[in-house]
Amino acid sequence: MAIRSLRSMVAGQRPLIVAESLAVAEVARRMHEVRTGAALVADGARLVGIFTERDALFRVLAGARDPRTTPVGQVMTRDPQTIHPDKPFEEALRLMYEGRFRHVPVVEDGRPLGIVSVREAIHPDFIELAQVLDTREVARE
Repeated sequence: MAIRSLRSMVAGQRPLIVAESLAVAEVARRMHEVRTGAALVADGARLVGIFTERDALFRVLAGARDPRTTPVGQVMTRDPQTIHPDKPFEEALRLMYEGRFRHVPVVEDGRPLGIVSVREAIHPDFIELAQVLDTREVARE
C-alpha cells in the first residue's frame, strides 16, 4: 500500500460542517446533497463532534427520536478521535480499525480540515469508477 499523507488527501476537501443546534433531518438532507456519510459538528471553528449515518440509524431512528426536532448535538459522537494531517493514512486506518468506526476527522490546531473514511482504502481504480458513476447519476437527476 502506498503511503499517502492525510494532508494531501484532504487538500481541497470541503467537509460538511454543521452547528450542534441544527436538526438531524436538515443535517441528513445536507449529507445526502453532498453525498457524504458523515458531518463534522463545530462550535465556531472548533470541532466538537461527528454525526454519521450510523448515528442517524441507531441514535435517532432506533431511539424513536423525531429527526425534525432533535438537534444533531444530542445524538452526535462528542469529542471524536481525530488525527493530524501530517500523519500517514495508514495511521487513520489503524485508528478506525481499533476504534470500530468508519470516519476520522483530520484536525489541525482544533480546526477540522477534512475527513477520511475506510472507503479511501479501496483501490484507486474502484474509487475513480465510483466517482464516474456518481457523476452520471447526478447528471440524470
